[in-house]
Amino acid sequence: MSTPLSEINEIHAALSSTFLTSLSAHIEPSPSTTSTGYPLLSLAYRQHQLLQLARLVQENADALCNSLWIDEGKPRQEVVMAEIGAVIGRALRSAKELESWVGGGEEIGEDVKLEGWQEGWKARVDKKAKGVVLIISPWNYPIILTFQPLCGAIAAGCPALIKPSEVVPTFSKLLAELVPKYLDPAAYRVALGGIPEITKILELKWAHIFYTGNGRVARIISAAAAKHLTPMTLELGGKSPVIIDGANLGEGVLEVAARRVVWGKVNNAGQICVAPDYVLIEPAYIPAFIEACRTALESFFPEGALNSADYGRIVSEAHFARVKGLLRDTKGKVVIGGGALDGSEGQEGARARGVEPTVVVLDEATAADDVLLQDELFAPILPIFPVASVAAALEYVRAHEHPLVIYAFTESESVKREVKAGTMSGNVVFNDTFNQLSVDDIPFGGVGESGYGRQPLKWTFEEFVYLRSVVEVPFSEEPKFGGRYPPSSKETLDFFEGCLKIPIPSVEELGRKVNGVNGVNGATKV
Repeated sequence: MSTPLSEINEIHAALSSTFLTSLSAHIEPSPSTTSTGYPLLSLAYRQHQLLQLARLVQENADALCNSLWIDEGKPRQEVVMAEIGAVIGRALRSAKELESWVGGGEEIGEDVKLEGWQEGWKARVDKKAKGVVLIISPWNYPIILTFQPLCGAIAAGCPALIKPSEVVPTFSKLLAELVPKYLDPAAYRVALGGIPEITKILELKWAHIFYTGNGRVARIISAAAAKHLTPMTLELGGKSPVIIDGANLGEGVLEVAARRVVWGKVNNAGQICVAPDYVLIEPAYIPAFIEACRTALESFFPEGALNSADYGRIVSEAHFARVKGLLRDTKGKVVIGGGALDGSEGQEGARARGVEPTVVVLDEATAADDVLLQDELFAPILPIFPVASVAAALEYVRAHEHPLVIYAFTESESVKREVKAGTMSGNVVFNDTFNQLSVDDIPFGGVGESGYGRQPLKWTFEEFVYLRSVVEVPFSEEPKFGGRYPPSSKETLDFFEGCLKIPIPSVEELGRKVNGVNGVNGATKV
């Protein structure tokens, strides 16, 4: 099922008309929309739509879970834990906190108090919706990675077109049915399809594009966006390393570390941008780490992962073949798992595309060239790369593209400082995996090859607004401006050249001044 190409221009035009209509709200009263009862794209309208989004997910949780079971073989608990609960909670919180995000007063924004010779002016920063936006969501976590950006667009006052992945057709069809039932179709639409449809969509001018996926496709979308100078948010991924500092883990802690790493890897069968991609660990700790991984997997899946309804599947035949190819081509030693369903087990549909959680030990001398250390795995495969030290691990991480997240397991404060100071990544997580996604009060996103832009909640909202500075200079201020007008004179030139006589302090003097204000010893350097 695809959206006819002829309709895509019509959808874009309709969303654009909605946005333009909303801009006239302060010139002449904006009509209440028939589906909401609130002025178009007003704060109350946005809050209502956010609450409707929470209702959409809450009231259709069973259907959403079932769609991902059909498309991906994804366990219900994973869907509720990682997607449905988060969307409901964040939509409700967005509705509640929206007024604080946008500022106060009749207009959306914040007043700025000026001082000195500008004291009599009025200054303000307006938080303006960018316009009609495009959200391109992926197949791996399609509920949250569709609705989380949409929360930000709704909060910002941006009409949005949602393009879900064709790789999850059951979910995408359900999404197209539910969105117009709960959200205002004048402002929020869904387009279905594959390459022809997204190609047509990208020919159009959007105020912002929010894309979640891989770097290869991101480059294609970025090239299309560049033709219109369209700003983007890119939520990508990369190879997120795990650094195990075995020398600084207390008794029994290595077992907990392995359990947390394995849990992060088996979620959605490793098909998530923040999955632990590979492990950097000193050789002396590898045997104990492997056994701890084995113990964890046996506790998670007593009858084996492929026999458990709590373990997911590979999303498509193409990805299934890719993952099996990785296992075939690695030069490493498979020490746990390595098996895959072959069709004789009686499992059908997505559930037939099963690959065991697999741990592979790479040879230190050849690991860097192994197929498992080339591209993001997006698979339930955990390569172990022996390194001489934590310093060597950090050197390896620095030598490669900046990952979305660095996981480090250590109880040493000095090692934590080294990880933070000596690397670049979108995020750093100590002593756990995956769980950083549950923290709502810090921004999440990448850097470099792992993407740019931030979410969730207020940070997503800020992706879809721009800051417009507004300055009002009263006519009564005219006596202050005499010196700026021609003709110039010695007096006016002397006045403006006063900047050339301003003393420029040393770093030490600057430090004394700053520290003095804060009550710190004036001799302290910053």
